[in-house]
Amino acid sequence: MATHSFQILFFFCLLSFIVSLSQAFNNGFSVELIHRDSEKSPFFQPNQNKYQSIINAARHSINRANHFYKSAAKDAPESTILPDAGAYLMTYSVGTPPFKQFGIADTGSDIVWLQCEPCETCFNQTTPIFKPAQSSTYKNVPCSSDTCQSVRSSGCSGKNNCEYTITYGDGSKSEGDLSVDTVTFESTTGASVSFPKTLIGCGTDNTVTFNGRSSGIVGLSGGPASLITQLGSTIGGKFSYCLPPSTLTSGSSSATSKLSFGDAAIVSGTGVVSTPIVTKNGEIFYFLTLESFSVGTKRVEFASSTNAVGEVDEGNIIIDSGTTLTLLPSEIYSNLEAEVAKVVNLERVDDPNNLFDLCYTLTSEEPEFPVITANFQGADVVLQPVSTFVQISDSIACFAFTPAQDLAIFGNLVQQNLLVGYDLEAKKLSFKPTDCSKE
Repeated sequence: MATHSFQILFFFCLLSFIVSLSQAFNNGFSVELIHRDSEKSPFFQPNQNKYQSIINAARHSINRANHFYKSAAKDAPESTILPDAGAYLMTYSVGTPPFKQFGIADTGSDIVWLQCEPCETCFNQTTPIFKPAQSSTYKNVPCSSDTCQSVRSSGCSGKNNCEYTITYGDGSKSEGDLSVDTVTFESTTGASVSFPKTLIGCGTDNTVTFNGRSSGIVGLSGGPASLITQLGSTIGGKFSYCLPPSTLTSGSSSATSKLSFGDAAIVSGTGVVSTPIVTKNGEIFYFLTLESFSVGTKRVEFASSTNAVGEVDEGNIIIDSGTTLTLLPSEIYSNLEAEVAKVVNLERVDDPNNLFDLCYTLTSEEPEFPVITANFQGADVVLQPVSTFVQISDSIACFAFTPAQDLAIFGNLVQQNLLVGYDLEAKKLSFKPTDCSKE
């Protein structure tokens, strides 16, 4: 957690944002959000088997959940692992002059980091790597600063510049200089919006096991060093995104959508439902309270998450844009799977990859999978089959939920075609059914 001095540093940084950008934020702003498998993505692989993406995503969703579980048990998570596929990229620029980046938009991570030259060890990145020496606004954070002392997993190691280290659940890591530089977004209104003195991690030693080729991640969590926390009152604590169906579920690869900030992120109109965001000490994640799932008229209660008087514990599930699948505690998953299996009239088969528990053989007819409703506290969110079943081969489709340890994650597949708005000042999260490919 940030100390008082770290908060003061952010306060003065935000003052500079407000002075220079107050006019820009009267109506908020938006940036384009691109699925990494989209034809518009620099990481699009036209020769890759289209089903391999979901296989990779499933593996890394499970790895990510295991890391969340370990972190939550220590009540001080360091970071999270990124899926190889099934992620969503956001465009932004860093430095002066602006240098374009493609970062994974991740509500489960708490820092903005990118690969930087000179690179000691870097993973394959298809776009040019940022060179700090070419930015006139780049500055290293000194060891003696309050920021260096306050940011989690930072230190000096005998150097004058502050260093950060991010360790992932499978041993992957990113290390480099903790720095500040100008971050710029290309607004969909045509104007550029810049944020000076944004805290970033400039990674020069990056080892990953998920074959990632993005420039890094953009942490959108509630952690003290995340982009959202740094923007703070400048955006009124509001951001939203709309995730279009990816190649994992729809076969389409050209759709893009928006990640919006400030007033542009307000979710309103017909069909909006809202649920409280629950905060927990020492946690960076956005927790929600899930009461049950409904399959038709049958409710599957979140029974294993009740307190001593039989009430559902608050904050029993994390909403995460960086995890592909939805993961549930084993007992709850088994109950949900059983209800889904009762209403699907297809031949059940084993997953040849041993990743999914509930799979079916597809016929020549359009499969009739059930509509599932996630019953959050105060908000019933309807999940269409395109978001709950994924095709892993020409003839097999599987339920995009999986059992985990004692942790639940509401992944990005089930968030497809939902406008999802975070209002951190009001401590609420809103959902609105939306065709995200047209946003």
